[in-house]
Amino acid sequence: METFENLVRAEFAPKRSYLNTASNGLLPARTVTALHEAVRMRADGTPIGPLYENVEIVRACFARLAGVPAERVATGASIAEYGGLIAAALPAGAEVLTAEGDFASLVHPFHARGDLKVRAVPLERLAESVRPGTALVAVSIVQSADGRLADLPAVREAARAHGARTYVDASQSAGWLPMDADADDFLAAVGFKWLLGPHGAAFFVAPPDFGGLTPLLAGWVAGEVPWESCYGPVEQLADSARRFDISPSLFSYAGLRASLELIEEIGVDAVHAHDVALADRFRAGLAELGHAPVPSPGSAIVSVPGLGHRQGELSRAGIEVSDRAGNLRAGFHLYNTAADVDRLLDALKA
Repeated sequence: METFENLVRAEFAPKRSYLNTASNGLLPARTVTALHEAVRMRADGTPIGPLYENVEIVRACFARLAGVPAERVATGASIAEYGGLIAAALPAGAEVLTAEGDFASLVHPFHARGDLKVRAVPLERLAESVRPGTALVAVSIVQSADGRLADLPAVREAARAHGARTYVDASQSAGWLPMDADADDFLAAVGFKWLLGPHGAAFFVAPPDFGGLTPLLAGWVAGEVPWESCYGPVEQLADSARRFDISPSLFSYAGLRASLELIEEIGVDAVHAHDVALADRFRAGLAELGHAPVPSPGSAIVSVPGLGHRQGELSRAGIEVSDRAGNLRAGFHLYNTAADVDRLLDALKA
C-alpha cells in the first residue's frame, strides 16, 4: 500500500506555498488528466456516455464519505440552490436560527424569502438559542471566516428537543473532517475546496422522506428514467434524492471523480491528522511571535486578526493565504508540509 507521502508527492507539485484551500483546493495530477480526457472527448466527437456515468460514481463516492446511502445524495452546482429549496419548504413566519457571520450562500436564501424570521446569534450560543418555534437551525460545520467548529452534538440535541430540523454546510470540512451526514436532516457541500475538485459541482444529502422539499429545480435528470424524461413535464421523479439533481457540469464531475478517489485512497482520518497537525504547528509559531489567532481548536483553518493586510505581500513572496475581514486566514491540507508553515511564520516575522 502506498504511503501518504508517496500518494501526495505523485499528485501535487505546487510552485508556491499554497495555504488557501479554504478558498480553493489544488487539483491533483490525476484530476488534471481526467479533465483533459473529458475535454478531448468533446473535441473529438466521442460519445460522452462515460461522462454521465462519472456523476453516479461521484455520488456513490461522496455518499461513502458522508456515511449515508447514495440514494440520499443529490448532485448540483452550489450551496445556495439547496438552501433555496429548504427555504421554499418552510411556512411563512417560520424561524430559522443561524450563526452570526456565517457564509452568505448558506444563510441568504432564508433572508430572500422575506417572510421568514431569520435570527443570528454568536456561534458559541447557537445550541442554547434554539427555542420553541425554531423550525430550522442552519450552520456551517466549520466557519469560513475563521475556522471555528460548530458544536454539532449540542446543536442537534437542542434542535431535537424543540422539534427543529438541522441543515449543515460541510464545504469547509468535507475532505479533512469526518462526516456524519445521517445525524442531520440536511447537509450540503461544494466540491472545489478540501475535496480537491474543479468548480461547478456540489452535493446535497436529504433525509429518506425528503424533508418536505419540493424539487423546484427539477429537469430531465431528476426523472426516475432520465433519458425518458427529456420532453414535456417529468412524468415520474426519481424515487431517490436524485430528484433534486440539476443537469451536471460533466467536465467538473470527470475531474471530481479522480479527486474523490484520491481522498478515499488516503483516507479522511489520515488527512485530518495531517491537516490539524500543521494548523497546530502554525498556532504554536504564532504564539511565539506574539500573535493570537481566533480560537479554533481542532480546525485545519487558522485566522489571525489584524494581519489580513499582509496577504498581498505574502502572495508576492510565493505564499498564498486569504484576507478575510481583516484577518489573515490560512488553510492547511494534504499537499502542505511543515516547511510551508515555517516559511509563513518566517515571513510574518518581517
